[in-house]
Amino acid sequence: MGLLTGKRGIIMGVANERSIATAVARLMHKEGAELGFSYLPDTGEKNRNEQRVRDVTKDLKPLLIASCDVAQDSDIQRFFALVQETMGKIDFVIHSIAFAPTEDLKCPTHQASRSGFATAMDISVYSFLATARYAAPIMSQDGTGSILAMTYFGGEKVMPGYNLMGVAKAALDTAVKYTAFELGAQKIRVNAISAGPVKTLAASAVGDFKKMLTLYETSSPLRSNITAEDVGAAAAFLASDYGRMTTGEILHVDGGYHIMGVSGGSEVK
Repeated sequence: MGLLTGKRGIIMGVANERSIATAVARLMHKEGAELGFSYLPDTGEKNRNEQRVRDVTKDLKPLLIASCDVAQDSDIQRFFALVQETMGKIDFVIHSIAFAPTEDLKCPTHQASRSGFATAMDISVYSFLATARYAAPIMSQDGTGSILAMTYFGGEKVMPGYNLMGVAKAALDTAVKYTAFELGAQKIRVNAISAGPVKTLAASAVGDFKKMLTLYETSSPLRSNITAEDVGAAAAFLASDYGRMTTGEILHVDGGYHIMGVSGGSEVK
């Protein structure tokens, strides 16, 4: 019997085999969870996004795979209506979605365009709030409901190269806390995982990513980089009954990097 046996949930943000969301899904499935997935709607004749998610999750026996345009409230509402129709009540939702236009992500933050800023906040932050709005009514309200976002330390402290996404993650962190307060009366827990750098497709868009990996490996107390599976383990805990009294938390899965005041392994004398 696994940690999540008897639980059903939705995972949003699977992009490919290397996505953090994919690792989370695999570990949750291993722990007994039944899963449904969303994917970015395809715009061309070829259903590339849908097929990619189907290929990645085929061994997880998904209960649902459906499109969801998180830039449209009506589509998020439609998606969760379909979730309720197909899966009934759900126990958890994993929101692993973020985006900023490349040109706005790579430039200095104060030079980002107004439209790029709006897009980053819309997809990376507002979509989380809208997801919570439409997911909450179909979630178990017996203390087992859990909504989980994915954030990064660049929203707390300056990480050169993270730029506009750091601003978005700062807003996401606060959105998690306010939503945790608001849904607490319904016994729905809301948390975020602040993961250290992981080699994913999304990470490739972040400047100086290789330097980030080296910095974490040499400066974190545990002296090693994390894996996507480490994030999956933390997500499984937060979605499980063992996490039933944890809400409004930004859980750092980063080898302890976030506690450091100076970089490097030597002592300050």
